[in-house]
Amino acid sequence: MQREDFEQQITRQALEARTRRHFLQNCATGLGSLWMATQASAANPASPGHDPQNPLSPTPPPLPAKVKRVIYLHMVGAPSQLELFDYKPELNALDGKDCPASFLEGKRFAFINGTPKMLGHQYKFQRHGESGMWVSEQMPHLSETVDEICFIKTMQTEQFNHGPAQLMVHTGATQMGSPSIGSWVTWGLGSENTDLPGFIVLLSGGRLPRVGKALWSSGFLPSVYQGVQCRSQGDPVLNVSNPEGVTRNRRRQVLDTLEQLNRESHQQFGDPETLTRIAQYEMAFRMQTAAPEAMDLSHESADTLQSYGAEPGKESFANNCLLARRLVEKGVRFVQLFDWGWDTHGSNQSESLNHGFRNKCSQTDKPIAALLKDLRQRGLMEDTLVIWGGEFGRTPMRENRMGATMAFMGRDHSPDAFTVWLAGAGVKGGHSHGVTDPVGYTPAENPVQLRDLHATILHLMGFDHETMVVPYKGLNQRLTGVKSAQVVGDILS
Repeated sequence: MQREDFEQQITRQALEARTRRHFLQNCATGLGSLWMATQASAANPASPGHDPQNPLSPTPPPLPAKVKRVIYLHMVGAPSQLELFDYKPELNALDGKDCPASFLEGKRFAFINGTPKMLGHQYKFQRHGESGMWVSEQMPHLSETVDEICFIKTMQTEQFNHGPAQLMVHTGATQMGSPSIGSWVTWGLGSENTDLPGFIVLLSGGRLPRVGKALWSSGFLPSVYQGVQCRSQGDPVLNVSNPEGVTRNRRRQVLDTLEQLNRESHQQFGDPETLTRIAQYEMAFRMQTAAPEAMDLSHESADTLQSYGAEPGKESFANNCLLARRLVEKGVRFVQLFDWGWDTHGSNQSESLNHGFRNKCSQTDKPIAALLKDLRQRGLMEDTLVIWGGEFGRTPMRENRMGATMAFMGRDHSPDAFTVWLAGAGVKGGHSHGVTDPVGYTPAENPVQLRDLHATILHLMGFDHETMVVPYKGLNQRLTGVKSAQVVGDILS
């Protein structure tokens, strides 16, 4: 290629890269520059005072806070509140009888057809602790900690299918593209550990949640605030290790060159994602040494491993609970656990209340109780919030898919009332908020919307949900959406 042709090609590519924003920014009147400045401030949620060179730098919340970090335990598939925490003696008296027509009128179900039978509790309940909380026999270890726990028994959602309902729980929206609550929190507060992500996700149960990574997406926030999926088996993060033949010094040289190129690109185009890219490259480099150490359970004592039921080197919910404690201890802001396998329709043995559900309780009961006790013993419960729940509840009727009697015991989806519990900083222990009707179907007192739960979590972390906003698509976007949301003051300590 002749030099003249080459220069022409470079000039043509440079002109093609110019946009209307470049024209407005550089126009002679100067009005373009003024307009660009206002647009940049709106389009770039550079956030609440973070160091521009370090978007995860810790920043104080605007309001007094009781919670510094969160561990969220999501039971994917929606566990039955009627087999765990919401005891209804009258439901047992109705077992096997036709469902009243009033329970079906105006309701939508995922699978129930015709007139289903009522289904009593499948397990025994007993009072526990000084608070006298009712807990199923399937949670013998967790029942020892009920005086630490605040139950919300009238949680409601607008969705009755798994994907949209899971999105509602974690992003406050039913469609993909919004930031998860972990991303909002990390955007607002940064992280206390410079060598690990501020938002880490751990999976168990063998499958991703229905909508996958959208549940820990950063949405319209800079991508540095998205959740980073880690593993309890193998490399903690895929591709975090250097390829064979690439030394750490060689990797450092490559990153230094990339940083120089990215900074030149940022100076020319001003894209905030370029700074995010630099920060993520640097984080990945530091994680090569920090992540394996943080995820190595062999450092834990035999007694600790036994209390959780953890087995180093394996993928399990027990391992993830112990990892969650290790991560918040190291300053990670938000740790999200997803455990798949709680969708108990009764269509097969693994999805039945009398088999699969019992197995899931056995896998999670001991680790959760150990996590709460471990956090308390280490003084972490003073500023850590633990949240447990699913995406909706279960019907007091037995599922009768296609109008037929199922081979196994199961319940259909129920968005009108389900149980979520919280433990730790800022919430009342041994407390129950809200009362459902005599069969646990709908709230009788104090219904709580998911947006109310979101507002409460943000409040505990020092944010007003109405003012924690990001301009996007012509609207001041917020986790709680456009509908009215209230902090659930009754549960606050």
